[in-house]
This record gives sequence, structure tokens and C-alpha cells, in this order.
Amino acid sequence: MIFWPPARAALAALALTAVIFVTPVRADTYVMDKEHTNVTFSWIHLGISRQSGRLLDVAGTLDFSPEEPEKSSIDVTMKVQSIWTGVPVLDKQLKSSDYFDAVQFPAMSFKSTGIKKTGDRTGEVVGDLTIMGHARSATLAVTWNYTGEHPLAAINPAFQGQTISGFTATTKLLRSDWGIKRGTPLTSDEIEITINTELIRK
Repeated sequence: MIFWPPARAALAALALTAVIFVTPVRADTYVMDKEHTNVTFSWIHLGISRQSGRLLDVAGTLDFSPEEPEKSSIDVTMKVQSIWTGVPVLDKQLKSSDYFDAVQFPAMSFKSTGIKKTGDRTGEVVGDLTIMGHARSATLAVTWNYTGEHPLAAINPAFQGQTISGFTATTKLLRSDWGIKRGTPLTSDEIEITINTELIRK
């Protein structure tokens, strides 16, 4: 056993404290699991019902540190051709130049510019949402559901050593802010978006 003089021990403790507080917390990179990512958008139709659709092809990465969530960042791409409402005629119209113009603008994107913690497991993510070439600011209300070992790891070896995170996010937008005005006011300008996603740590 090694016994350090008091002064030397104090210096060692001070050095260790400095390392703890100076060393930055490393953010892990996660990739969206497409099979467990759901982006739903909904609108009011004729003032009598709420209808909805989905974006089926969504890809993105998240740099996330549970210890310092404010320093996290996210970058997501959504393919316009993957719009699905369950109504083929409406799907075709939404992808046309009347709405999202999938030929000229094949993808939408969201890239975070800032994150504010609002609770132990909640926050606001502000970012640039680009639709049809127009970038506008959008704010997501986010709930952090889980980070840890895959829950199936205990019963399925295929998931052992896999770390996942899960989040739910919501927002409301005015589609006219991106120049999509056709059909208003019979079809609401305000669009509600809900995102549920699971991400796998690289």
C-alpha cells in the first residue's frame, strides 16, 4: 500500500477534480431505426374531421449525451415520394406540383440549431425545416422515453450489446409558411406533426 504525504494527496485530488470538470462529455451517435420510426401529419378537412398521413421513408442521425442533452444535435431527411395517406388519389396530388412537388424537391429535411431542456425528460428542439427549398424555423416539443440496453437483449442474443434511445416529438406548423396554400381554408393551414422514433447507437 502506498501512503502519500498530505500535500501530495491534496494535489492529486485537485488534479482529479480538474479532469472531471474539464473533460467534455462525449456524445454518442445514434441512427434512426426505420422500422420503428413513425412520422405522422394531420389536418382538419372541411372543418368536420381530422385526417392524417405518414412519411414512410425517414432517415437521420442523432448526436446525444444524456448528461448534457442541450449539446445534442439531430439531422433528418424525409423522402417526399414516401407520403402515404391510404388514399392513392390524395397521395398523388400531395406529391404533385400543387403541393410538395416530389419531382423538383424530392426530400424534406430538419436540422437542429438549438436545444432547451424543459424538464428531467423533456425539451424543446429548434431547427431549420426545409420544404420545397424553403428553410423555416420549427420547434419540436420532445419527450425522452428511453436510453439503454435493448430490452430484448435478455431473451434474444441478436440484440445483445445494442444500445437504443427512444423519443416522441410534436409540433404544429402553418403550411403557408412554406408556400403551400392550395385548398385553404377548406383544408386547414395548420398541420399537426407527431414523431415517434427509436434510434440505435453506432
